[in-house]
Amino acid sequence: MLKEVAEEPRLEQGRVTAEYVMHSDMQREATPIRVGSMEPPIAGVVKRLLDPVVVLLSLFGCLALHRVHPSLNYSALGLLAALLTQQIVTPTAVRWANTDSTAVPNARLLWEWSLVIALLIFLGVVLKSTASFDRGVLVSWFVVTPVTLFLARNLYERSVKWLAPRGADARSHVVVGANKAGRELARRLESHEWLGTFAGFFDDRDLARLPGVSASKMLGKLSDVAEYVRRNSTDVIYIALPMSGSQRIMQLLNELRDTTASVYFVPDIFVIDLIQARFVDINGVPVVSICETPFHGPNALLKRATDIVLASICLLAFTPLMLLLALLVKLSSRGPVIFKQRRYGLDGEEILIYKFRSMTVCEDGTRVEQATRSDTRVTPIGRILRKTSLDELPQLLNVLQGRMSLVGPRPHAVAHNEMYRKLIHGYMLRHKIRPGMTGWAQVHGLRGETDTVDKMRRRVEYDLDYLRHWSVWLDVKILVRTLLMITDRSAY
Repeated sequence: MLKEVAEEPRLEQGRVTAEYVMHSDMQREATPIRVGSMEPPIAGVVKRLLDPVVVLLSLFGCLALHRVHPSLNYSALGLLAALLTQQIVTPTAVRWANTDSTAVPNARLLWEWSLVIALLIFLGVVLKSTASFDRGVLVSWFVVTPVTLFLARNLYERSVKWLAPRGADARSHVVVGANKAGRELARRLESHEWLGTFAGFFDDRDLARLPGVSASKMLGKLSDVAEYVRRNSTDVIYIALPMSGSQRIMQLLNELRDTTASVYFVPDIFVIDLIQARFVDINGVPVVSICETPFHGPNALLKRATDIVLASICLLAFTPLMLLLALLVKLSSRGPVIFKQRRYGLDGEEILIYKFRSMTVCEDGTRVEQATRSDTRVTPIGRILRKTSLDELPQLLNVLQGRMSLVGPRPHAVAHNEMYRKLIHGYMLRHKIRPGMTGWAQVHGLRGETDTVDKMRRRVEYDLDYLRHWSVWLDVKILVRTLLMITDRSAY
């Protein structure tokens, strides 16, 4: 009896503990994680309202300049433009790079504002309301707004530093883990004094194993963190330890519960080959994209719109030439005018691409033999077509179909894909975007036959580099360089 009575509380206690743990786990699962910022509160509010307000003020400034009364129509236009700007234009942010270059963000802003203009014009035409507005005002507004946005953003970046606490009120920071991620974070903390004061690192490794870390910035071992934070009233702790050290991280977090410091976890993503890395919020759960296509949101719309417009113009301009080439192909040898071949497109799906037939064969099986120099299968007219890349002109139809893009990794025959994906690490990543009529590899001379694995590997490296650094200006650069190298000797 005594034994039963004595055991009962332990069972109850175990049940209560289990229920408590289960309840705590449920609470953790239900807790949303929000995207925040280190900017001062006032700066955060200004950041969100800056672009829409500047768009509105620019419109009314142009109205005043042209001495046009700000009617209800203009007010509605301004509000609509402000809403579109809020959704399309990437918000301003303080630059975190070594350089003060504004070329990339400014170019992005210019293209995003162009998209806002295009949507406004489209709505005006559909609603038949374009006659309600003064064209001089609209043209001035379209041109002036990017300039005012550039100036406003520059002013914001300069003023946000002075809105943050300074001196004794500035926040103090320490980084736990002097690895590459920790050192990069520390460098950026030190280069932005308005964020606060960076005190130093904690790491269990000897200083000799930590390149680029001075002795004055080493504050101690991981076991010293909690005591240091309590003694020095440290405000912010960044844990930059690798995920493999989860037990040490949990132990450290338990020790830090006895302090009032804010704790941040810094994922060490620098050890990974990143392609279009970005933070994404999925219903309150933050995730990091390690490998993703650059064509999301406005970028996808901009890329597709550019392809449709330019491909349509080229198709209209080259139609007489294409008809002549089709006739020459038909008269020069037997076989179809258009050669169709299965290749891999976006996300590795099979597509059918078109070319003017330049050979006496139409291979599209499990084995496709690449054209070689002085290949007897190439027809006389086909040799000229391949040399000048005019055999690729029918692919303008593939672009309009959405199977291809004007610029992107060149598509390879399915048989070649299946071979090289086993030989070259990361080969299939080139299919994260639509294949192109020309690409970054081609303008670097990597055209024609890939008779060695090394040649294909170099081509893939350029394709992946294009994915990492895509921009509209890079596409323009590739198109211009393609036109300048029409008679490339490497093509045969």
